[in-house]
Amino acid sequence: MMSNIEFANPGYFWLLLLIPAATAWYWYRLRHLQAKLQLSTFQAISTVKPGWRVRFRHLLFILRMAAVAFIIIAAARPQRSMSSQNISVEGIDIVIANDISGSMLAEDFRPNRLEAAKDVATRFIKGRPNDRIGLVVFSGESFTQCPLTTDHSVLINLYGEIKSGMVDDGTAIGDGLATAVNRLKESKAISKVIILLTDGMHNMGSVDPVSAAEIAALYGIRIYTIGVGTIGTAPYPFQTPFGIQYQNIEVQIDEALLNKISAMTNGKYFRAVNKKKLEDIYAEIDKLEKSKIDVTEFRRKEEVFFPFALIALLLIGLEILLRQTIFRTLP
Repeated sequence: MMSNIEFANPGYFWLLLLIPAATAWYWYRLRHLQAKLQLSTFQAISTVKPGWRVRFRHLLFILRMAAVAFIIIAAARPQRSMSSQNISVEGIDIVIANDISGSMLAEDFRPNRLEAAKDVATRFIKGRPNDRIGLVVFSGESFTQCPLTTDHSVLINLYGEIKSGMVDDGTAIGDGLATAVNRLKESKAISKVIILLTDGMHNMGSVDPVSAAEIAALYGIRIYTIGVGTIGTAPYPFQTPFGIQYQNIEVQIDEALLNKISAMTNGKYFRAVNKKKLEDIYAEIDKLEKSKIDVTEFRRKEEVFFPFALIALLLIGLEILLRQTIFRTLP
């Protein structure tokens, strides 16, 4: 029971010093407070042997001290220690840079481009349990929604929370790419990948996409770019005084730029014209070469004070029972 045990409040163990102090006081009272009887000779009682009650008269005190000891141990909060183990796993570091501009609400994908992209990427994440994956979102500006992590449940929850309109509208591809590069530049993994998904043309931001790609290449980061949108026009919902009205808007994706970005970093450009094609693209990216990375694995602490508290309760109950029955004394 005591294997791999740590204590949250070890200072309580100082209270164990009360036990020898109480024992010393017990023996002092036992020797000095008992009645004394003077006899001229011991001959009459020399053959009388003490009964078992006399032999076990200290049992009640022993039970009480044992109960105190177990109470102190329980108060110190014993826990199964949280262990950390450095393990080497097959994986790569990936940052998904997702466009969340207003045009991602177009419904040439069902229910729309953004929700389709989230759904497909979530399944991609679930299929790569050994990879560290992060999430960057961008429109008129960019920010990190989730840093690189192996806790994919947290990542997926944060992914589910993104929506269009979180920041100013626009398509700052360069800023989104630069933010993703910043998340990967300190990575020690041999393989570092950015999956950049957008449905528009670079029209905002302070960073030029080509310059961001050059920095990515400098850090050995490979970029896979995905242009999302059907060929021709796509239905887009507009809010009007009469409710939501749909208009067919021309799909404009800067494929030349996306091709250039991926080519500069030894990546690849993909065009997704529907959700099925987007799934196929992620499946192809899923075949990327894996490399070994070191991950520190943590385990939670488990409270194990209850058995000690239960033993203390049983000892107290046993003492009370014996005191009121077998070792009961008259007032």
